[in-house]
Amino acid sequence: MPLKIPSVIGHRGACGYAPENTIESVRTAHELGAQWVELDVKLTKDGVPIIFHDDDLDRTTNGAGPVMLATLEDIRQLEAGSWYGDSFAGISVPTLEEMVEVLLELDLGLNLEIKPCPTREIETAEIALDVLSRIWDDHDRLLISSFSHVSLETARDIANDWHRGLLIDGELPENWRELCDYLECATVNMGREYATRQAVEDIMDHQKQVLVYTVNDPMEARRLQGFGVDGFFTDLPDVIAENLLKRH
Repeated sequence: MPLKIPSVIGHRGACGYAPENTIESVRTAHELGAQWVELDVKLTKDGVPIIFHDDDLDRTTNGAGPVMLATLEDIRQLEAGSWYGDSFAGISVPTLEEMVEVLLELDLGLNLEIKPCPTREIETAEIALDVLSRIWDDHDRLLISSFSHVSLETARDIANDWHRGLLIDGELPENWRELCDYLECATVNMGREYATRQAVEDIMDHQKQVLVYTVNDPMEARRLQGFGVDGFFTDLPDVIAENLLKRH
């Protein structure tokens, strides 16, 4: 059974309007009508899964240095909003568990991207999926994706009944079909600049769903929708939703 993915997925929440990967960003996505969000998960030094994108703390917090050298207690001391705007000063980096509680409260679906720090590909998948397995029941509203084939392989082995998405950085590699089949992926998630009509049709012919990141231009979304793209990751979920052709 194909995964029932909405046309619009809020990228890191709704990071066109609020700081990425924060509870505030997810609440904003919900307020704007998004039914699903995409979020990134990494591990702290002491093995706690947190919602965070970069390998380093510098860009989106008032901290510095690698995430993998920071304990949860270190992360708790950080502020993760003022880089984006003064009105967000003082907000924090959430743990995966804290974020899932909010997603369940808001009835949002989740594409969780496993974003391991270097050398932690297996561990990040194992710990994040263990946390999810204890609190997330709805298999139809969860997609586990990663650029790391090792992380996806781990997800396949320990949580096989959850849908997986193969993240592609660049053009489709020659062996993408073999990778999809080996990792038992339901979707191929690819960058908008590489989502040609041919690439989209090839993925559809292989009976995989096509998700494209990060699409913020309504006309581009309409054009890609015409190719057959199933869903869009966007910083502006309201703008893209308003401009897509309605599915019948």
